[in-house]
Amino acid sequence: MKGTSARSGYVDLLRAAAIVLVMVGHWLITALEREPDGSLAAPELMASVPWTQWLTPVFQIMPVFFLAGGYAAAGSWSACRAEGGTAAGWIRGRALRLLLPTGAYLVPALGGLLIASAFGADPALLGMIGWALAMQFWFLPVYLTISALTPWLYAAYRRWGLRSVAVTAVAAVGVDLAVLGADRAGQVGRLNYLLVWAVAYQLGFAWKGGGPTTRPWFGAVLAVGGATAYAVLVRFGPFPVSLVLVTGEEVSNTDPPSLAMLAWLLAQCGLCLLLAPLAERVLRSARRMRFVDSLGRISMTLYLWHMVPVLAAGAAFYLTDLAPEPTVGSGAWWAWRPAWILVLAALFCLLLAALRPVDGLLIRLVGRVRPRAAISGAWRPLLLVAGLAVTVRALAQWAVQGLARGGSPDWPTVLAFVAGSTLVVSAGSRWAAAETTEVAVRQAG
Repeated sequence: MKGTSARSGYVDLLRAAAIVLVMVGHWLITALEREPDGSLAAPELMASVPWTQWLTPVFQIMPVFFLAGGYAAAGSWSACRAEGGTAAGWIRGRALRLLLPTGAYLVPALGGLLIASAFGADPALLGMIGWALAMQFWFLPVYLTISALTPWLYAAYRRWGLRSVAVTAVAAVGVDLAVLGADRAGQVGRLNYLLVWAVAYQLGFAWKGGGPTTRPWFGAVLAVGGATAYAVLVRFGPFPVSLVLVTGEEVSNTDPPSLAMLAWLLAQCGLCLLLAPLAERVLRSARRMRFVDSLGRISMTLYLWHMVPVLAAGAAFYLTDLAPEPTVGSGAWWAWRPAWILVLAALFCLLLAALRPVDGLLIRLVGRVRPRAAISGAWRPLLLVAGLAVTVRALAQWAVQGLARGGSPDWPTVLAFVAGSTLVVSAGSRWAAAETTEVAVRQAG
């Protein structure tokens, strides 16, 4: 099966653009209000102003990230196999690229909540802040799990081609139909967190592999077919137009991902494939590629930290009565949105500058834990599996309840994340030390 080039500027752009759009979307819909008692509230815009739910097809761009992630994973795993690497070693490396930045984010986030709680801050306010700091965490357990399944998903793709993608999509349809009108958030319904997003991820494999996915007709069929299916499901089915969770919905398109989400996912992926030839030509400029590279290097930082400027702006301008407070959703409120986003962007730039030393520390730390180290022995892969299971559980818990439910950090969840991450790191550490010693001996000899 003939593949495309090892590196694609367009794929890098898609990953960076997906993160930036998610960030701007969250900033756009965030509404803050000063309560009569002086506390800060965050009314849910899409519940109080229902027409704003039509904005979500534009800003729910995570299918693009999974598509690009699958493309990159196919190239990375293929290169690892060619070099004699192991599945466990590759999975550990991918996991550490998410867990280390997440840990660096959690230290100040949890520390700040703990200090505020110790000084008697309002538990309800801390609960809201803890939720805002973890609202993006839903992505992490899903992506970690699908990344861990990459060697087997890719093997299925190599054997059956696009039929493996179709099987995953059919399974997602079956799960949603089975639980529709029942307990969609139950154990069976939760399977679609993996199945739906794995469809985009596996389409990334197919894109990397070449063949039909690189032809214009394939992208056009996916884009038109997916968009039409989404429109039909929203118009005639029980599915809402919103592609993010909205309080009060009887059926959600995201909790778990629904048929409508799957349809829109296919539409987005198809559009990305259709635009690929044009985008690759545009990105031949070295200057444009440097810009894409710079965004790519900070993509996890953007994703993890982008709600911190919202909290800072809320404290600086709303708790001090400096910000105008027109009725949420009114014309005056929307007129202030550009200024709000510019303020957040300026604060975020200052935060990114302050985080540069942290990024450098993470790079050095990644070198020390050797994310690409192979995993030998019979029991070390079990350490890896156990560590991943515990961290996925902890991250999913935070995604649901926030970092400070009840006004203070949930210490069992914190300890679970620390223990799980430690197991993932230690799964390859002894091998890495032995490798270093062996290289030194060879050089001395």
